[in-house]
Amino acid sequence: MILPVNDVEFGKARNQHAKLVTEIAMRVRDFYDRKETFRIYHGSTNSTRIISWQRDRIVDTSDLTRILKIDQDKKVALVEPNVSMESLVDATLAHGLMPPVVMEFPSITVGGGFAGTAGESSSFRHGFFDNTINSIEIVLANGEIVHASQDERRDLFRGAAGSFGSLGVITLLEITLIEAKPYVELTYSIVGGAAESVCKIEELTKATEADYIEGILFGVDQGVIISGRLVEDVTDGLRCQRYTRAIDPWFYTRTEEILKRGQADFQESVPVRDYLFRYDRGAFWAGAFAFKYFMTPLNSITRWALDHYMHTSVMYHALHKSGLARQYIVQDIGFPYSKIAEFVKFLDHTCGFYPLWLCPLRIVGEVALHPQFPMNVEKEGAKEGMMLNVGIWGPGSSKYDRFVAVNRDIERKTRELSGVKCLYAQAYYTEDEFWSIYDREWYDALRAKYSATSLPSVFEKVRVDLNLGLGGTENTWSSRAYSRFKEIWPIRGVYGVLHATKGSEYLLVK
Repeated sequence: MILPVNDVEFGKARNQHAKLVTEIAMRVRDFYDRKETFRIYHGSTNSTRIISWQRDRIVDTSDLTRILKIDQDKKVALVEPNVSMESLVDATLAHGLMPPVVMEFPSITVGGGFAGTAGESSSFRHGFFDNTINSIEIVLANGEIVHASQDERRDLFRGAAGSFGSLGVITLLEITLIEAKPYVELTYSIVGGAAESVCKIEELTKATEADYIEGILFGVDQGVIISGRLVEDVTDGLRCQRYTRAIDPWFYTRTEEILKRGQADFQESVPVRDYLFRYDRGAFWAGAFAFKYFMTPLNSITRWALDHYMHTSVMYHALHKSGLARQYIVQDIGFPYSKIAEFVKFLDHTCGFYPLWLCPLRIVGEVALHPQFPMNVEKEGAKEGMMLNVGIWGPGSSKYDRFVAVNRDIERKTRELSGVKCLYAQAYYTEDEFWSIYDREWYDALRAKYSATSLPSVFEKVRVDLNLGLGGTENTWSSRAYSRFKEIWPIRGVYGVLHATKGSEYLLVK
């Protein structure tokens, strides 16, 4: 990716972009005329759902990877949807700017964050990632190329956020930027559990100093709340800790070390880029489960030796090819603050694994597929339009029926406690259950208005296909035997790692 540096280069980039979008629009129109559905192929994924596409039923947007412009005066960036957060951060930091909300995995794309309702540790201040987007260019399902923003086709603009490409193909986004600083000064506060975590997060949220707030629960009665503020330099007496090199600790292991030492309100400085992508190595703590799967000790030496395999882009590849995504619970769910302690207690009895991630979220305007949600925030017990996300990532049962049952139990508890589930993860709802939660009347009317009824619905895109189970799609003797063979430890995991090492295509059906 080469960023245009003057008006001439920007003009060339716009022309190249327009040519690609025209080709995409023609492809979309062809599907529309033939009354055939299609899927949008991005070239990679950060979802743990089992995903595959037929090559003749896709619209390929994988070449839309350019940053067309960074406007330092207006503090905006014009980017194509497959620009990764890593590329965007690197380009904007070079101009003294940065996105206000940065998803913690470098390979997550701008388009993915917009279409998938992404939130991060700065979301208590700025809202979801889609709240930082000013406008989009989108190819409708009939091949028409249109623009949408708060002032133009507002219903399409807000509806496209969090709808997983079910309203059209997003081809360009304008994102708001903020002033960057070189470091983030972190403060680690030890808490006794979920209730104390909520109190501490509320206290920090009301203060004006913090730019980032998150928490990690290491048990039902122990956790750490981490707050950060952007600073120009390392404060005298503080250590400058990094998290992106092979020799560095994983962020969660460093936090756990501080907890075990009992270092109350411990502080350190972190280079801003290291902080933004602090969870890339180890994928939060999912990497620890990989070490456990292969019965390998997790320490500084093994982390260093296996560092290449512990970055999220490689781990997602291996997870999909191994099929182990069907055995790991991956859920992100936002709750009113008052419900957090009850939900954590439920998880402790149901799943029993830790850590759990806590991330406060500010509700700004509509929430994806919940256009009436802001009016209900106070009624449901949330304070000042705030919710607290619980990240649940850990091993489930190897017996698929039990694995599904636990996920459905989590979904039932979510509804009981007025939670809002992030749909990038694993959705086990039946169609009737799904539309009893989300606003189908509003969504269907929007799809009809913008000619999107021929596209797969958001339910079709996010649901887990329970028919796949652990045995794949075929039911022949050979396929069943092959599936049984792969289930033998550690064949499934080794297969995924070897495939990821080759770096070959893993989303398109051969």
